[in-house]
Amino acid sequence: MKFYYGWWIVVGAILCQFASMSVGQAVIGVFMKPVIDDLGWKVWEFTLGSSLAVGAGAISAMLAGKVVDSKGPRPLILIGAVVSGICLFLLSVQSNLVVFLILYSIAGLVGWNFFGPLVINATLSKWFISRRGWALSLGSIGISLAGLITPFLMTIVVDSFSWRAGYNALGISVVVLLIPIAFVMRRSPEDSGLEPDGNISINTDPQAIKSNQLEPNSLTMSEAIRTNSFWSLVFGFGLIMGALMSVLIHAIPFTVEAGFSRTTAAAALTVNGVGNLTGKFLWGYTLQKFDPRKLIFLAYSLCSIGVGLMLTTSNNLNITILFLAFFLYGFGFGGTIPLSQFLWAKYFGRAHIGSIMGVSHPMTTLSTALAPVLVGYGYDVYQTYFPAFIVIIFAYMLGSFIVLISKEPILTNSSKLTI
Repeated sequence: MKFYYGWWIVVGAILCQFASMSVGQAVIGVFMKPVIDDLGWKVWEFTLGSSLAVGAGAISAMLAGKVVDSKGPRPLILIGAVVSGICLFLLSVQSNLVVFLILYSIAGLVGWNFFGPLVINATLSKWFISRRGWALSLGSIGISLAGLITPFLMTIVVDSFSWRAGYNALGISVVVLLIPIAFVMRRSPEDSGLEPDGNISINTDPQAIKSNQLEPNSLTMSEAIRTNSFWSLVFGFGLIMGALMSVLIHAIPFTVEAGFSRTTAAAALTVNGVGNLTGKFLWGYTLQKFDPRKLIFLAYSLCSIGVGLMLTTSNNLNITILFLAFFLYGFGFGGTIPLSQFLWAKYFGRAHIGSIMGVSHPMTTLSTALAPVLVGYGYDVYQTYFPAFIVIIFAYMLGSFIVLISKEPILTNSSKLTI
């Protein structure tokens, strides 16, 4: 049997999401203390940069989603890699808060958002149907590897040289890695005369396959936003993502504030990456057999337990408990991409998934942009992370419960939508 090109798309997805997570979120905690100590900023001022990047990415998401549906991911990845490289280099030479915030905003608007989960997973959903759970799980391994590798390596670079050298290293790495990958990525199997999952078509004309490839349960963007299902996922995943990013960004500062060294904090975040990576295989397997809504509730229950255990380490400085807490948090976190993207595609189909995800992105990421800043502000006010982390646990449980009770849209007409 001929090797299905969709698996090369999965490889590209791994590398793109590794890069996106590395520059966008995974290293924020690594840079935070060195930058604020050097430049005299406050915690909330520094975290405002990453939050503005998330907010800016939410604005460009609607355009990115439409481009993925019409042109594919290649032009977006090329633009994103070049812009990210330039912004990261400029971050390495700036010393002004306003400039810092502007550069992060630009990078989020037309930089790493263009090779991030929205673009990449919408593409994967087009290439796979019956194997979608596995494809999304494998593709999101890049995020796990970023959590596993990048904080540890960048802590060495920043502590051995400087935070400025760290930003330089990230900028060079993004450009070198992603520009070749962009030319591997394609919009959909139909464009290459293929069918989803590698099924063999008797018609070798790509245009004929494209016109005949029907998705009975696909909704357009305008149809999707009129369903209760759409808004349940928006609010549920919005709460979950805000909680996830808050812990990820403040993980190293929290661990240091609890009394551990920066090296131990970086190691704990690496353990988080191990849990994240390990979870991919369980979530990929179970997605083929169980209701994804129940799996989502399970995943973020594990995250909640992990955060609760983190709080206990402030009293006993028990490294074993600290590592267990980060492992559980990471294991649940590992289900974020495959579980959420699988559910979006299950509810609304693959034909217009880029546009649907694009219009949902600004709303689901609003809390992602605000929550880390509020956590940082809470720390500045109370001089402890305890109150904010209790709120994070509540957000996990409420968000996952909203998703759990959501229902798949029921189509009222029998018309089929083309890809």
